[in-house]
Amino acid sequence: METGNGQGAGTAEGEPVWIGLPPGLLRMRRLLLVVWLGLLAVAVGVLLNLFAGPGWAAFALLPLALTAWGWVMLGRNWASWRYAERADDLLISRGVLWREETVVPYGRMQLVEVTSGPVERHFGLSSVQLHTAAAATDATIPGLEPTEAERLRDRLTELGQARSAGL
Repeated sequence: METGNGQGAGTAEGEPVWIGLPPGLLRMRRLLLVVWLGLLAVAVGVLLNLFAGPGWAAFALLPLALTAWGWVMLGRNWASWRYAERADDLLISRGVLWREETVVPYGRMQLVEVTSGPVERHFGLSSVQLHTAAAATDATIPGLEPTEAERLRDRLTELGQARSAGL
């Protein structure tokens, strides 16, 4: 889904250059879905078989059906996330049913963090979190490769300092 390198302010027509999230985030989320719902299916099947009888153990198929539905939904959600660096602000777009686009002006950024929990680190991913004075405009870009997250953090910090100094 990557549509550009994110280094410029946009295309010649004035459209932003959108960058999609790496496929590692989708792999991580799908693996977690399969592991947790697979364990739930086994637990439900064993418990129902022991306490209610073998006929009731068929209800263990419900978590498996939920896994199939979740697999598709995770793919749609992952494909909806993208971000673009423009001359004066950062755009973050996400959402399947309800599209949400966040615009964060560089001059309003107070803090740019790169975070990575244990599962994200295992999959080689990091998230970039942007903090502004207004808590409602805080934004996150999840599942980036660490080098891209650090590059984005450094660039946004640099642009934020340059814009706030000009106020």
